[in-house]
Amino acid sequence: LFRIAKRLMDIALAGLGLVMLFPLSPLIALLIVLESPGPVFYTQERLGRGGRRFRVWKFRSMRADAEKEKAVWAEEDDPRVTRIGYWLRKTHLDELPQFWNVLKGDMSVVGPRPERPVFVHELKDEIPSYMQKHMVKGGITGWAQIHGGRGDTDLVQRIQHDLHYIENWSIWLDLKIIFLTVFKGLVHKNAY
Repeated sequence: LFRIAKRLMDIALAGLGLVMLFPLSPLIALLIVLESPGPVFYTQERLGRGGRRFRVWKFRSMRADAEKEKAVWAEEDDPRVTRIGYWLRKTHLDELPQFWNVLKGDMSVVGPRPERPVFVHELKDEIPSYMQKHMVKGGITGWAQIHGGRGDTDLVQRIQHDLHYIENWSIWLDLKIIFLTVFKGLVHKNAY
């Protein structure tokens, strides 16, 4: 019953998010292509619930050739990030296309942030209980994110927050996280 309620809430919020995104998308797209040639959207393979692979959508915030060598973590003052990309990342607007992932059922609005397979492969041996975050769908926002878990922050602490969320999940906790994301977490100093 709770899983059905969460899915219905995800569909409603993702639909609303995509409607809100619609008038903003052309402006964001124009700013992206004016500054840096290449596609407006960027997709990345991520691991979701049960380790299932899917492609996450984002507005492109880096140069188109940013990862031609290999996947690497973004760093503060990363030269690959464009000026508009820096602003998109700081405000989380780069993640708005992930409402499409939510609508498709790949993700939830709230849950642990899904990670790329190459990093999951590294972290599963370094951080105890890391793989437990894949017991639920990944989210656009989560308990870790509203507690500052973005960018170059303690990964062990992020996982502890993710596990706290999984162990204490409720519709009310999801609503609290959404509320705090909007009023506390939209712009964060660790987002880059």
